[in-house]
Amino acid sequence: MAEFEAVIGLEVHAQLRTQSKIFCTCSTTFGAEPNENVCPVCSGMPGVLPVLNEKVVEYAAKMGLAVDCAINPVSVFARKNYFYPDLPKGYQTSQYELPICEHGHVDILTEAGPKTVGVTRIHMEEDAGKNIHAQGENASYVDLNRSCVPLIEIVSEPDMRSATEAVAYLKELRAILVYLGICDGNMEEGSFRCDANVSIRPKGQREFGTRAELKNLNSFRHVQKAIEYEIERQTECVEDGVPVVQETRLYNAEKNVTVSMRGKEEANDYRYFPCPDLVPVRLDAGKIDAWRTQLPELPRARRERFERELGLSSADSGLLTAERDLADYFESAVAAYDQPKKLCNWIMSELARELNEAKKPAQDSPLTPANLAKLVRLVDEGLISGKIGKQIFSELFATGTDPEELVKAKGLVQISDTSALEAAVDKVLADSPSEVEAYRGGKTKLMGFFVGQVMKATKGQANPGLVNEMLRKKLG
Repeated sequence: MAEFEAVIGLEVHAQLRTQSKIFCTCSTTFGAEPNENVCPVCSGMPGVLPVLNEKVVEYAAKMGLAVDCAINPVSVFARKNYFYPDLPKGYQTSQYELPICEHGHVDILTEAGPKTVGVTRIHMEEDAGKNIHAQGENASYVDLNRSCVPLIEIVSEPDMRSATEAVAYLKELRAILVYLGICDGNMEEGSFRCDANVSIRPKGQREFGTRAELKNLNSFRHVQKAIEYEIERQTECVEDGVPVVQETRLYNAEKNVTVSMRGKEEANDYRYFPCPDLVPVRLDAGKIDAWRTQLPELPRARRERFERELGLSSADSGLLTAERDLADYFESAVAAYDQPKKLCNWIMSELARELNEAKKPAQDSPLTPANLAKLVRLVDEGLISGKIGKQIFSELFATGTDPEELVKAKGLVQISDTSALEAAVDKVLADSPSEVEAYRGGKTKLMGFFVGQVMKATKGQANPGLVNEMLRKKLG
């Protein structure tokens, strides 16, 4: 039986973080009342003319520069013609033959090592509106708030061979967009979404198989599951002698299946032609170079620096740099207390838990980087134990209180006075004669019991290092 491999390409739509739409001055704010942010231009009234938002061009070019694309000095808007109720003009203004960016790449890490995924093109376009199908009513409504919202579409080469690789590419792309500050990356609100083109072919074959386009992928998990299902479905079709049909399929997350939606359109189905209402976009080399100098340190470079300069593992650096604000938080904490690995551990465990529960980004954490650094320093200096630090973490996060002040106010300062500790140790040993005899008889695992009893007697405030040292001396 032939062995098959998947061929996967992604088409990613990223909503740009401009205050106004691509061709008019309406607001792009998410969550407004239906049809609140609408004007004659974005509702497609006859006779109106679009005016290009210059910021959209800048953001698209910066994304192209970030993924090593060539920025075309001349790019042209085109009309993509199709009918749908949420598209009042009967066409979408996009780019086709002459996009703004072409021929780039994104580097990802896979289980087999580093891999480069080609980026075919990046082009600017407007979003469509949204159809709302009312439950319990035999009616559908159209909300045009999203109509004319600025997007860039990032089209990859079909270089990915598994769902895992596709998700890795998608996460890297999202991180770059967020680092650039041009997209918020919110998949739930639809500001970062993708369609996946999936086909299979016998291993070793150069020609591509028949592809299906998967839609309704609004989370990384859905992307993974939908692609895995589609690979399995197409493999079964080929093995059973059933032809794979070129079509668009929807992913049903509840049933974890893809279902046929419609036949897959080709470019000629859309009857692209240059938009007569918009002049070509012309960019000189000086402007492109100026935008290049404004690029921030990107996720891959930051990961490599964390590993090289701060001694973090690739796993730790990958987690910290996945979100720009978390990486910024970490660096601010390191500036306050130069213990990168210890701070990373607290951030990826205690802080990550609190942020997740509060549904807050790191930049909105009530516990500042400086106060987190102070907490870790208190533990390192022996003023409090790690256990106490974890116990008070939720309160520190909720209130933003200075850790040292909270520790002193609650009387949690760790006991490091040898005379005070010795009295507690002596009492525990005196109260546990059978355990002492057993320990001296070879059951050294009882050390944990003795330490626990001392910590209990001191309400967790004893210095565990000193307690262990004292017990070893007294037990012989």
